[in-house]
Amino acid sequence: MADSRDATSIYWVEPRRRAILPLDGFHLSRSLRRVIAADRFRVTVDRAFERIIALCAGSAADRPDTWINAMIEEAFVRLHALGHAHSVECWDGERLVGGLYGLAVGRAFFGESMVSRAPNASKVAIASLVARLRAGGFSLLDCQFMTTHLSSLGAQEIDRADYMELLGAALSSTGSSAAPSSAAPDVAATAGGDFLALDGAAGADGAVPGKVVVQLLGQTS
Repeated sequence: MADSRDATSIYWVEPRRRAILPLDGFHLSRSLRRVIAADRFRVTVDRAFERIIALCAGSAADRPDTWINAMIEEAFVRLHALGHAHSVECWDGERLVGGLYGLAVGRAFFGESMVSRAPNASKVAIASLVARLRAGGFSLLDCQFMTTHLSSLGAQEIDRADYMELLGAALSSTGSSAAPSSAAPDVAATAGGDFLALDGAAGADGAVPGKVVVQLLGQTS
């Protein structure tokens, strides 16, 4: 993280308690279900990564500053070019009104930031992300820090030890629950989730129909 948009350095943060969103525990309210099923927004993936990260880094009335500085932005644009970082975009016509971006490693997805410039846009983006992760065989959605918004969608806060166990399983090629060692895992050797597994259901505009998303979220594991 950085102290501000204009900061020239970054630092690492490791919460003692971590927010995760269990992929089989997403809270799909009736109102959100209707918004998704009606395709209120056109939801795409990796169509506007740089615009999403810039939107997340921009100031807003409820957030005059941000922790995303140029170093972080440049690093994630590079990770996206390498196929590791992804974005989910919500469009109202041709206007980008919300979305999120994050990093996929193994069967874990690390949500970095989300943004909303229209009611329900960020909720639809997260719902679409959860459906995509479920379809792609992921096992962990790391939300980092708990917020009221995330809590309303089913996120939970867990101790570091429990998080490390889930992370170890998500990064393990065997799927065991052993915690990772202090050394960084060989990402290329892990059994990774398929972030693009849902693309086969997308239309010509790159959007997966809302009814498909609702169906995936309604399935029990």
